[in-house]
Amino acid sequence: MLKQLYIKNFTLIDELDIQLFPGFSVITGETGAGKSIILGALSLLLGQRADSKSIKTGCDRCIIEAHFDLSRYQLESLFADNDIDYDADDCIFRRELTAAGKSRSFINDTPVPLTVMKTVGQQLVDIHSQHQNLLLQEEDFQLNVVDIIAQDSQQLADYQEAFRSYQSARRAVAQMEENIAKAAENEDFMRFQYNELHEAQLEPGQQEELEQESETLSHMEDIKSALYTAEGILSGDEANVLERLREASRTIEGIKGVYADAAELAERISSCYIELKDIAGEVSRMSSHTEFDPKRLDAINDRLDTIYSLQKKHHVETVEELIALRDQLLKQLNRLDNSSEEIEALKQQEKAAKEKAGKKAAELTALRMKAAQKVEKEMKSRLVPLGIPNVRFAVEVTDTKQLAEKGSDKVAFLFSANTSTPMQPVAQIASGGEIARVMLSLKAMISGTVKLPTIIFDEIDTGVSGRVAEMMAKIMQEMGQTDRQVISITHLPQIAALGTHHYKVFKEETKEGTKSRMHLLNDDDRIQEIAQMLSGSDVTAAAVSNAKELLKR
Repeated sequence: MLKQLYIKNFTLIDELDIQLFPGFSVITGETGAGKSIILGALSLLLGQRADSKSIKTGCDRCIIEAHFDLSRYQLESLFADNDIDYDADDCIFRRELTAAGKSRSFINDTPVPLTVMKTVGQQLVDIHSQHQNLLLQEEDFQLNVVDIIAQDSQQLADYQEAFRSYQSARRAVAQMEENIAKAAENEDFMRFQYNELHEAQLEPGQQEELEQESETLSHMEDIKSALYTAEGILSGDEANVLERLREASRTIEGIKGVYADAAELAERISSCYIELKDIAGEVSRMSSHTEFDPKRLDAINDRLDTIYSLQKKHHVETVEELIALRDQLLKQLNRLDNSSEEIEALKQQEKAAKEKAGKKAAELTALRMKAAQKVEKEMKSRLVPLGIPNVRFAVEVTDTKQLAEKGSDKVAFLFSANTSTPMQPVAQIASGGEIARVMLSLKAMISGTVKLPTIIFDEIDTGVSGRVAEMMAKIMQEMGQTDRQVISITHLPQIAALGTHHYKVFKEETKEGTKSRMHLLNDDDRIQEIAQMLSGSDVTAAAVSNAKELLKR
């Protein structure tokens, strides 16, 4: 429930701080006095896009703030879902606009994106302006009304989950068919590429090994010469290293009997001799087995040329990348070969998903059919007292069998104000006053199911007067008696008289210019205001008497 509204520097309002109450309240005032300005400020607070032109001329910023009492509405989860601190007794919405075009939004002193403010605000306040009557032309609005009465939110959520699975299965089939079609167009080229890579017999690390062997064979003469020279130095003639080392060993061995330290040296020289002799043997073996093989070099270079050519052709740098490409081509070709089986499997999944979504849609249809009968009955009972005694109202629920986001149903509200005129879609046949009564009846009906804290009607009484206006006021009065706050902006004294609290909006000329004001009227002020609404600017005694009579009712 909206407890307090504070507006500063918004269009013609320099500062407004007004307290609001539970139940049914009314706001009156002459055309152009500023009632729409107050609604505009409240709409901004609830997430509407801002315009810096809304700031009062000469001011650098405007502030709009509202306090709500949410203690009776169990909205903790709404705030938790949006990660906002929850204060049931005093929930504060605040919006600031600057002349530079900047906007800031807060809920309970927590900065929030405008989208979050709008999401939360929609659960707190419903502003029914005249343009909302156009909703009667929209199928979605009519379907939503039936869903609210059917209380099928869980079934709708279950259906939408099944519908999304069905859509996903459809996309998978379409994507597979597209991929296969593209692959089929390039099948011959893909098979050529795969065969070329397959025949290359590529192996990981192969390129590095071949490049190393090519390098070795290309320098074979240098290698053999180096090995031959080393072999000669180590063991090739009488003065070779091994012979000299063995001689040194014998010499040291000869003195170890008289020189104790020589024993260790002799052992070390002997170890070096054994190791060097082994090295000499290895060098000799390598020298004897190392031969230049021009055929092998040609074969290796041909193999490398094949690898380099494939890498250049496929714009890769390693054999491993070529192997990955080969495997990918094989996978695509295998998929193409097995495409009929894979497509059939996906189509079976699509069929199962569609059948499941269809069953969920049928459950929704059954609930909506039942709710439609309830809507028809209640709307007739509400519209007859509102001055349409011969009203006929039907809710046509048509199962199209075509699955969509909200099921397979189309809903149409059919209306006729008399027995001689065939029923047609309400937006096409109803007059302005009849549409206003239909919308009020719908709001009253669904408000019993949706626990919305505050409902504001902006001139819902368009096109009606007299007793009908009084009946509309009584409906709004009843709506305000069930833990709900109802506020009506009206030009009709019959509606104004039934408000528990009465506010007046008026313009005031000051030295600073024209300003809009809003005051809560006391009993005497209410009599004068309603009398003026009855008789115009010249308030007569008869008008005062009529005003008092209306207030007594």
